[in-house]
Amino acid sequence: MCDIRVMRLEDLVNYLNDLLRISEFEDYPNALNGLQLQNAGSVSRIAVAVDACEPIIEMAAAANADLLIVHHGLLWGGLQSFTGPFYRKLKLAMMHNIAIYSAHLPLDAHPQHGNNALLCDALGLTEERRSFLQIGFQVDMQIERDLLRENLERAVGGKVHLAPGGPTISRKIGLVTGGAGGEVAKAAAVGVDTFITGEGPHWSFTAAEEHGMNLFYAGHSGTEVLGVQELGRLLETKFNLPWMFLHHPTGL
Repeated sequence: MCDIRVMRLEDLVNYLNDLLRISEFEDYPNALNGLQLQNAGSVSRIAVAVDACEPIIEMAAAANADLLIVHHGLLWGGLQSFTGPFYRKLKLAMMHNIAIYSAHLPLDAHPQHGNNALLCDALGLTEERRSFLQIGFQVDMQIERDLLRENLERAVGGKVHLAPGGPTISRKIGLVTGGAGGEVAKAAAVGVDTFITGEGPHWSFTAAEEHGMNLFYAGHSGTEVLGVQELGRLLETKFNLPWMFLHHPTGL
């Protein structure tokens, strides 16, 4: 059995920054990609999760993790004072020496380790992938809509909702993880007949119908668990650091 390594936090952060090309992405300002909270300087146990919410930080503390890697970071709610829930989260993380690293669009868009690429893999969308709505992929591949739905439910581990406005045989599939449902018109403009995303506004359902498009809502968090899990596996393989996935699904 191999000894568990203890690694410098700075070295691990530099590796992740380079791997995910953090500096190359223009993102939502409050995403604040990269290291958001440091610890005493070393890492021996990694936790990964979709959100840096209080229940997740509590789970990370209980599991003795000293690095938490998330998709949605601490500042997602915008500029705020260090009071209430935000104070509690910071206090808990610092009391338990937990560093927090966040990767939003850089993790969505990574061509091998990103949410979109991994969900395409899980769905068996194996044909050539083209860029779609900046961070996603378009695949021209014939598949029955019902079979695609079964594959999607298996991939995200739950039920998906469908606006069945398009053909029963999908041929031009666009995929963007997270909350891209509001981009129906842009998807239609490039000829997509089936659009897979996590969630969308109320009006996106009827917009999809009007554009003659199938729109799958597979859950925001459900479509974004794959990337952080992949980072955990990758870091364990490369640096012999144990990792765990902390699950706190929103159902949205």
